[in-house]
Amino acid sequence: MNAATRDASGYLPIEHYGIIGNMRTCALVSVDGSIDFMCWPDFDSPTMFCRLLDKDKGGYFSISPPDPASCTAKQQYLPSSAILQTRYINEDGVVNLVDFFPRPKNANILTTNTTLTSYRETRTVLEELKKWLVRRVECIRGQFTLDVELFPAFDYARKSHSTTILQQEHGSSDNPHSKVVLFETEDGVERMQLDVCIDYGANESTTSPSVDFKKVQRPGMKGEGVVARVTLQEGQSISFILRQDLPNHVTTNITTAVLDSQQHDTQHFWHSWISKCRYKGAWREVVFRSLIILKILTYEPTGAIVAAPTFSIPEAIGGTRNWDYRFSWVRDSSFTIYILLRLGFKEEADAYMGFISDRFQNSLTEEGALPIMFTIRGETDIPEQELDHLEGYKGSKPVRIGNGATFHQQFDIYGELMDSIYLYNKYGKPISWDVWVSIRKLLNYVLTIRDLRNNKQNFVYSKIMLWVAFDRGLRLADKRCLPCPDRAKWLEARDSLYDEIMEKGYNTELQSFIQSYESRTLIDSSILIAPLVFFITPTDPRFLNTVERILLPLDKGGLTVTGLVHRYNSELSEDGVGGDEGAFSMCTFWLVEALTRAGAYDHKYLVRAVNLFENMLSFSNHHCMFSEEISRTGEQLGNTPQAFSHLALVSAAFNLDRAMNGRRAES
Repeated sequence: MNAATRDASGYLPIEHYGIIGNMRTCALVSVDGSIDFMCWPDFDSPTMFCRLLDKDKGGYFSISPPDPASCTAKQQYLPSSAILQTRYINEDGVVNLVDFFPRPKNANILTTNTTLTSYRETRTVLEELKKWLVRRVECIRGQFTLDVELFPAFDYARKSHSTTILQQEHGSSDNPHSKVVLFETEDGVERMQLDVCIDYGANESTTSPSVDFKKVQRPGMKGEGVVARVTLQEGQSISFILRQDLPNHVTTNITTAVLDSQQHDTQHFWHSWISKCRYKGAWREVVFRSLIILKILTYEPTGAIVAAPTFSIPEAIGGTRNWDYRFSWVRDSSFTIYILLRLGFKEEADAYMGFISDRFQNSLTEEGALPIMFTIRGETDIPEQELDHLEGYKGSKPVRIGNGATFHQQFDIYGELMDSIYLYNKYGKPISWDVWVSIRKLLNYVLTIRDLRNNKQNFVYSKIMLWVAFDRGLRLADKRCLPCPDRAKWLEARDSLYDEIMEKGYNTELQSFIQSYESRTLIDSSILIAPLVFFITPTDPRFLNTVERILLPLDKGGLTVTGLVHRYNSELSEDGVGGDEGAFSMCTFWLVEALTRAGAYDHKYLVRAVNLFENMLSFSNHHCMFSEEISRTGEQLGNTPQAFSHLALVSAAFNLDRAMNGRRAES
């Protein structure tokens, strides 16, 4: 790929980014070596770099050739890791740019002896987590010149800042200080420092590299940035470390040895983690990359997983469907628990289930309703606001942060929650008595809302997930022999919902399940979840007829374009938001899995599933990374990377591989 990839608008395609992270925050790194998005210090913190949403004001950290058009750029991850390498190649030389957030190694500490026995126990803890952004450049052939540009934009580019260059020229081998530049907001709340570390290679000569930063004020920026041009010879390297400015750093002076140790520990962490994966089937590299992305999106202190690490990347260029996804949705819980447990990540499943359990036991409304999302710390106060000063990706306004939909009524979440609890009880740990008591209260509340008539539409997907809620409650009671005083009411609710869906949710003339009881001619691909949650068999004629209709093109009454599945036809369906949207990555993977399950009984569906899956993978980016949607022109749309897209990918691959090897797909 040519290193000069930005179009006239100044923006890169969404798929031209890779992701690095430390399970606190993450950054998007472009193929031309620029960090264009990073919230600091946590996923839901304000951005420090946000050029992805405003090319002039957003801020960025770029390390790239002075003439990008003269170079070829290659970007890949180091094996089995979240360490990203961007390689620049031209006739004169080759350099590697390595980006990562450090991860600590484990340490064993002796536990306090409270049992008054001679036996001693240890527990494993993590050493200090270095909250650093590390960018290392190494020349591996010839000579190479690079431009370094660092322009922070604090608090979503709303705060002004001052810039102080502490060392005008950094290049002496005996310099005991790595701190070179200080950035400080006008209110003094945020202070960030840039450290520089130079490795001169085997011989320090007259051509040894040095960094001479200069302050520059760019139009639209709230403060000055710094720029420098560095030239490296073969074997030489230079590293840039961005971190919070603290008076008592554990590591005051950053050296090459320190960075080598941090990179090694980070490589070891990611390799050890992915080595726990039980999956040995087809498309293994794709599955492994999806799992690493899901791990990056995990907020380690609570176990929450963000839906996506970005906000307001549009679902259609120039459109208004621009949302903040830096929160944890209840809807993701079922697939998350299923994937983590089935593929061997028990600790992550335990942490995530602990987060979800605390939420539904302690965060219900006075009426007993469950919020549809939480912050990464479990809070429900998520005020939504628009950042009018940012132009949005390619002019797509408004730019929103926060999410005002926290307490919207979405009945499907009760089914997704109950399915996750059921799966955790089945494949993980048995649920506790307190959890069961909370489940009983929750399902009794669901009894009161399932027949509400004040809704504009009765969506079939929501009805199916309500059926799932009662079904999983009954299954749990039976499998664990748990007391269930309202069993008869749950059973009646489950069975009546089934009859109702089959009567009102299916159009016999259209021969398809429909979007809602009121919209008799509109279809919705969310119905593809039905066999995955065992609502209907994958070979039921009603379901197969629906699949055949979904597979038709949009202009012929279907929802599929070039093998990509839309949620619904946005030109015909009024969802109260307006605007266009692309094909949903998640729904396409659901179609693959639905066909896979039908393929266990009829081989032709398995062949279709394989072809659809392979076709869908061709729309990923160069890192097998998926955003929420894909446009008709094949470009990725919406916040990226999206957890649900990758959860659906892994589930589809897992069950497709089982079916190809003669085993039935699982729940």
